[in-house]
Amino acid sequence: FPPLRERFERLEETLRIAKHMWSGDRTPYIGHYYQLEEPINSPQPLSRPHPPILIGGSGEQKTLRLVASYADACNLYAGYDSADYPKRVLEVEHKLTVLQRHCAAVGRPYDVIERTALATVNLGPGGVTANAIVALCRNLADIGIQHIIFNMPNVHELTPIEIFAQEIIPVVAGFA
Repeated sequence: FPPLRERFERLEETLRIAKHMWSGDRTPYIGHYYQLEEPINSPQPLSRPHPPILIGGSGEQKTLRLVASYADACNLYAGYDSADYPKRVLEVEHKLTVLQRHCAAVGRPYDVIERTALATVNLGPGGVTANAIVALCRNLADIGIQHIIFNMPNVHELTPIEIFAQEIIPVVAGFA
């Protein structure tokens, strides 16, 4: 793997190339890492103006700046167990504040970026409760998270899915 700095530079250049190609612009792209004589994107994407770009991560100097400049959505990490959730919600709230500053710096409305979070939940014996997940969803919604993605290590078990469907989704569906 290239050094971290170079990976971010390559990511940013790739995002520029993607937007260049999605615009239908076939003029040459000459970047630091990549050079395209005639960037062609055929067939063009169905979604307009382009497929949504989601950038996951919470680095305040690079990742969230890239979100403000290029992304349609961000994904922030919200924790892995109920003891971790309160601290993580505060961290996510801080990251959203940083994102707001980056948006202001590049002249982009913060509200156009979809704000998502990822949380790991282990519903079941020794894991988190449905009430803890509902509380996490409420807290994240209150700070501006619009969608939550759940990673479930025991997804192969039917009971956690049933709990999610019966005890969590009906309650959180109305959160704004």
